[in-house]
Amino acid sequence: MLKEFLMKRLPIFIYLLILIAAYSCSATKNIPDNDALYTGAKVELKAINDSVKYKKKDLEAELKGLVRPKPNARILGIPYKLLIYNIVDSPKGKGIGYWLKYKIGEAPVLASQVNTEKNREILENRLENNGFFRSAMTVDTTIKNKKMEVTYNGSVSNRYHIDTVVFETDSSKYGKMLAKLKKNSQLKTGRAYTLDRIMAERIRIDSRLKEKGFYYFNPDDLIVDADTTIGNYKVNMYLRTKEDVPDKAKEQFKINDVVVFANYNLQNDTSISRVLRQVKKFDGYYIYDPENRFNPKIFSRTLVFKPGDLYNRTAHNLSLNRLVNLGIYKFVKASFIETDTTSKPSLNAFYYLTPTKEKSIQFQVSGLTKSNNSTGTEVSLSWKNRNFFKGAELFTARVFGGIEKQVSAQSQNINTNRLGIDMNLFFPRVIGPVQFKTNSNFVPQTKLSLGYQLFNRNTQYTLTSLTASAGYVWKEDITKEHTLNIFALNLVNPANITPEFKDSLENNIALARSIEKQFIIGSNYNYNFNTYLKPNHKKNNYYFNGNLDLSGNILGLVSGANVRNGNPKNIFGQPFSQYVRAELDFRHYLKLNKNTTLASRIVTGFGYAYGNSYTMPFIKEFFAGGSSDIRAFRARSLGPGSYYAGNIDTLGFLPEQPGDIKLELNTELRAKLFSVIYGAVFLDAGNVWTVREDTTRPGTKFSNKFFSEMALGTGIGLRVDVSFFVLRLDVAFPLRKPFLPPGSRWVFDQIDFGSKDWRRQNLVFNLAIGYPF
Repeated sequence: MLKEFLMKRLPIFIYLLILIAAYSCSATKNIPDNDALYTGAKVELKAINDSVKYKKKDLEAELKGLVRPKPNARILGIPYKLLIYNIVDSPKGKGIGYWLKYKIGEAPVLASQVNTEKNREILENRLENNGFFRSAMTVDTTIKNKKMEVTYNGSVSNRYHIDTVVFETDSSKYGKMLAKLKKNSQLKTGRAYTLDRIMAERIRIDSRLKEKGFYYFNPDDLIVDADTTIGNYKVNMYLRTKEDVPDKAKEQFKINDVVVFANYNLQNDTSISRVLRQVKKFDGYYIYDPENRFNPKIFSRTLVFKPGDLYNRTAHNLSLNRLVNLGIYKFVKASFIETDTTSKPSLNAFYYLTPTKEKSIQFQVSGLTKSNNSTGTEVSLSWKNRNFFKGAELFTARVFGGIEKQVSAQSQNINTNRLGIDMNLFFPRVIGPVQFKTNSNFVPQTKLSLGYQLFNRNTQYTLTSLTASAGYVWKEDITKEHTLNIFALNLVNPANITPEFKDSLENNIALARSIEKQFIIGSNYNYNFNTYLKPNHKKNNYYFNGNLDLSGNILGLVSGANVRNGNPKNIFGQPFSQYVRAELDFRHYLKLNKNTTLASRIVTGFGYAYGNSYTMPFIKEFFAGGSSDIRAFRARSLGPGSYYAGNIDTLGFLPEQPGDIKLELNTELRAKLFSVIYGAVFLDAGNVWTVREDTTRPGTKFSNKFFSEMALGTGIGLRVDVSFFVLRLDVAFPLRKPFLPPGSRWVFDQIDFGSKDWRRQNLVFNLAIGYPF
């Protein structure tokens, strides 16, 4: 089928190629007579003799990256942006023509814009900075058919390497400290000479000295002399302090007074003498807060510097970051001023803290669509207090309500009404007998949460859900976060089940389980690691999320609950769930170039019910299929195992299919097309299974044949990515259907885009916000 499809459309593809080739001839049509289109540059290096050792391709690529300007962007050698620019006539206004020509299109890069001599000097200078002294660059230009290409030819001499390194010091504290820093120097005997290495060494020394109280020192106070006359392509390095460096740059400074302006604005009188007269010390700090808006304990817990401490940059930055992350200040500034009131070098530390609005209220209206043909809206009102008990405690409360309407092939329409409230209280400290060792920029938090929701389906049932938790949130650094809930409760209770809906539950156990009573009480822990949270230009980035969830373990142990032996136990007249659940989500992002990324993910999950429970709670089960899952299958309808839930065209809806075990693998190639438009090609695989045999759903149990029950789907997508918002449209179709008989599960040979029936049964469209992973 696919072969026939491609053969039918082959003439179209050939026509498009001819059309593109014809347009490529027009690339130079708007070039002035005395000019040419600049098509790019080549850098070709050649060693002056056989003894020269260097990485030719890497060095040529590095030098080519320095050449300016860049030529017009190309795909398969075709300057597509320039073609768009030439095709579109000059617009009169700022309509779609203007957008195409000047936003999508690109004006020609002309030969007259290229300064070849300046480029030659830059490349020659880079060679010298990398230790290739006495190398030379020449320039050749070729103009043909109004197109110019430039070739920069380099004669590369032997690279110089470091022979000896001398740190010129004296017997002062500064000199002794500088001498100690030689041990871990970037400048080592045998290493290649590079200017970047010298610059890095000066920054390293400055950083180390800042940790030892040398507040006024800076990297420019150091100079490195290089002696290249010793022969044999060797260089001697002499690191010394400049003669005109002020004396205080060589002195260690301690902290004298720490003054905090807790409610600062530009109109405040910040005279130190006045402040010291008006306030008393709290735990060694001067806290200036005339309106008593903040509990002074905030600052003794948050600030790192204490009077008498030796100044160091880590404590300086750590204090600022912790103040910012309290969430109660919109501007945080620190100033260190040399004091003349002591005989020893010392600094007064001033913190100027401008509070953000303490209270805020937000009203939000949003729309939603779901895979079960439901559409609706949600309205929410949120209130936030960032200083609830005057100790930077954050209290949030949200009241929300929503209406959904389902229109399907069923005999009746289903309306769903939701009403609820969520409350959270964060304390910027650890409350309780536990402690977490962290020197993070982030203050550890104690979190209390409480929520209630009423969920009503007019023709079916009513559900009430109560949630509560108490635990801790702390970060090792910006990329690593821990969440530990010592106590977590979730109570789901169905009511007002209509007789008609009760009848439908008798033949659909999965549907019945979705509204069963659930009483979850236990603990959970989550660890998250995300390298993208720290801005970087690394080729490889990673994401990992691990979750461990326990319920009823201690209660089951104490009470001896065992539902299989006829000994179930209740709390407040309600049976509690007993299970262990673990889930791992690992992602890898490989940056192929500036605008192209290969994203991959593997998700595994395992849940096991025991003791007081036959099965896992429905809300703690795993599901497969959906817009951020295996996209070729409808949301939560895939599996478990080889089980087939039915056809949406026949049923009007697909019951969600829970499983105890999950395995999912995804890979997606993402590339920028133009402006904020990105494209993607993806492949998804996976399924869910049950731990035990489910007689109502044959083929669901996990076994050593699990790999043959993996689903596979592929597709393409478009994304509108404006940084703070991503709108995504994916279209996918299955390549492997695990519910078909063994030997018939691969359906690649059945693909027929020209068939209306095939498209209706296999194409799945997913509209979503955000990337799938």
